Amino acid sequence: MRHIIAVELQNEAGALTRVAGLFSSRGYNIESLSVAPTEDPSMSRLTLVTTGNDAAIAQILAQLQKLIDVVDVTDMTRGEHIERELLLLKLAVSESSLARLTVLVTEAGARILSAQLADFVIELTSSEAQVNRFIAAASQFGEVVDVVRSGALGLSLRTRASSGA
Repeated sequence: MRHIIAVELQNEAGALTRVAGLFSSRGYNIESLSVAPTEDPSMSRLTLVTTGNDAAIAQILAQLQKLIDVVDVTDMTRGEHIERELLLLKLAVSESSLARLTVLVTEAGARILSAQLADFVIELTSSEAQVNRFIAAASQFGEVVDVVRSGALGLSLRTRASSGA
């Protein structure tokens, strides 16, 4: 089963390497990985996608919690969450298919970033499944030149416990 795991970790040199090393040393694959600072500049949020059965995921979560730089670990797929992925798609488009491609872009809620026929660039933010469907549909209207995807980002809809003062 596919899991989106959020890891809050200290912004320290080598922290990302230790997380990636944990996966590598245990033979688990990271399908996508995104890291960025949080509202607290001393912390980063790492979002990764991996697959595994419940026992393997439980082991991954437990091992991540043991890493020195890790503050919190959440398997977002176990609760309500919002998931999005950014797609940048470059196509070589013919004049004759331009109108139909533009309709597809509008219906999908995507944006055209460059309308030059040889370098027609589309931006779409959606779920992984919808991104996959969009690429398949758009490829009917032109030659796929380049595909750039962010991988999944997720946000848990659970209310965080607030630290009281």
